[in-house]
Amino acid sequence: MAGAKRRKKSAVWRKIHALRCEDIKLWCLRRLPMLKWAPSYNLKENLIPDTVSGMMLAIQQVPQGLAFAVLSSVHPVFGLYGSLFPVIIYAVFGMGRHVATGTFALTSLISANAVERLVSPASNNFTTSNNSGVLGLSEFEMQRIGVAAAVSFLGGIIQVAMFVLHLGSATFLLTEPVISAMTTGAATHVVTSQVKYLLGMKMPYISGPLGFFYIYAYIFENIKSVRLEALLLSLVSLVVLILVKELNEKFKRKIKVVLPIDLILIIATSIGCYCADMEYTYGLEVVGHIPEGIPAPKAPSLNILSEVVTEAFGVALVGYVASLALAQGSAKQFKYSVDDNQELLAHGLSNVIPSFFFCIPSAAAMGRTALLYSTGAKTQCVLASVIVVGLKGMLMQFRDLKKYWNVDKIDWSIWVSTYVFTVCFAANVGLLYGVVCTIVIVIFRFQRAKTLSLKNMKEVECKFKTEADCESLQQVKIISVNNPLVFLNAKKFHNDLIKIIQKDSASTQPHDDPNKCEQNTLLNPVSNGNCHGELSLQPCPNERCAVILDCSGLTFFDYTGVSVLLQIYMDFKNRSIDVLLAHCKESLVKAMQYNGNLGSENLIFFESVSSAIGAIHLNRNFSKLSDHSEV
Repeated sequence: MAGAKRRKKSAVWRKIHALRCEDIKLWCLRRLPMLKWAPSYNLKENLIPDTVSGMMLAIQQVPQGLAFAVLSSVHPVFGLYGSLFPVIIYAVFGMGRHVATGTFALTSLISANAVERLVSPASNNFTTSNNSGVLGLSEFEMQRIGVAAAVSFLGGIIQVAMFVLHLGSATFLLTEPVISAMTTGAATHVVTSQVKYLLGMKMPYISGPLGFFYIYAYIFENIKSVRLEALLLSLVSLVVLILVKELNEKFKRKIKVVLPIDLILIIATSIGCYCADMEYTYGLEVVGHIPEGIPAPKAPSLNILSEVVTEAFGVALVGYVASLALAQGSAKQFKYSVDDNQELLAHGLSNVIPSFFFCIPSAAAMGRTALLYSTGAKTQCVLASVIVVGLKGMLMQFRDLKKYWNVDKIDWSIWVSTYVFTVCFAANVGLLYGVVCTIVIVIFRFQRAKTLSLKNMKEVECKFKTEADCESLQQVKIISVNNPLVFLNAKKFHNDLIKIIQKDSASTQPHDDPNKCEQNTLLNPVSNGNCHGELSLQPCPNERCAVILDCSGLTFFDYTGVSVLLQIYMDFKNRSIDVLLAHCKESLVKAMQYNGNLGSENLIFFESVSSAIGAIHLNRNFSKLSDHSEV
């Protein structure tokens, strides 16, 4: 036993001694993305535009931080802290170059459940004059932020644990319809929570299953208690916010500075509230004084962590999913990559470390940073209007229903059912339902899927043999798709095709059994009638390369699969490679034409591989004839 322990210990020491400085450097670059982009940052070219953009976003984030703190049931000043510290942490560890963390409506609403449950106004034993000695705030306010900070701390610990377990690789289960439905349902909850402020009503905090319906039932039962002054101010605020934001969006290319209407509106209403003494004259509920400065760091209350586990898991999952979707969208738009697992670490630390500075839970938000702001009274109905208008983008995702209906009706049904579950229960419940529902449906569809028959493969090989000697078709590659194309295998499908085009020259090792070769991979390259499957295209200086996708084995697809096919078509087109699809089902043709707007493109869909080869042959002969005519 002692010998075994000594051998194990020596093996560990050998691994430690085997570490090189280069390995440590690579690990630091992988875990601290800032070390990659900071040394190559172009100060002369990027500093001024980044500074202007950061200042504008900071101005926009001030009112959002105040509003989301109110949404989280804590004092508004803590929303300003939540707009500052997470941004700094994410800049060091995050990979989304165009994404910053900060206060976020969905995570604020989730943490509010814990705050209202553990420190409700009806059960507190403190008065507003019972000073805590921190920022001049009462013990009641400090107890509330203590709960919110505990949710942020535990939620961040969960995200870091998910990073250690490499659960970021499981994000392929989070399909676009599920994320869209969950965020839309959560946005509906946020809007509902602000209705009482928009109407100027006093009502108890309502949450839990079917809480969405109980809130509106209470409102309709007490409709006579609506304050017309608050309703009028809310309507004016909503109209001004929506109108100015639409104008900003419409003329953003013509104007260099976007009008910060959120901050202007809050300042204007604050002055009006102070001058007209609206709190006592009209009975409007106001936020009150915003203290200045930053308090000394303090560890969250660890004794209440066991009581906020549910909310912490909600913050960890919902915040990460919404943030990752935003990071992946920006990465796709600006042509860079994002490590899903590294994002777990970045957002986890952006919740753990700021929790020591009285911050509410954070996630990817529209602002980059925020300035500490001190002012007088601010009406809560205006802050509610800021929240509602800020969620416009999420609520507009209802328009995706038409897209999903036209592409894949099962994805449409998943979106609707996930949204219903989110509204009836909670965002994390809706997310879990959407993932489970998607997995069950895919498993069921895969069981019913038919693979490519051997007869079709033989026909492809035979046809390619007859054309192999044609010089004009030497750069044609036929690829047979042997599986359904859905979110589970769409990424591998895309990567395999890119590898085939990018490799300079190579071929796979020969297989003894042709049938094994046919089922070996998702993609079966077929060249010159044998099963060796070339993985690269030889240089073709005189003629365009072409790829024919034999889709006879593509028995079904989903929205993600169609998006990948369209992305492949556009990527290869940019590389001067023609992509033709043969044996396409009518539903696939309609989905690609609808989703990709291919009406103006040349003919890319063919009934068979033979007709696709004939079209390539005819097109190249026509091109040669045109070249000779010009000569």
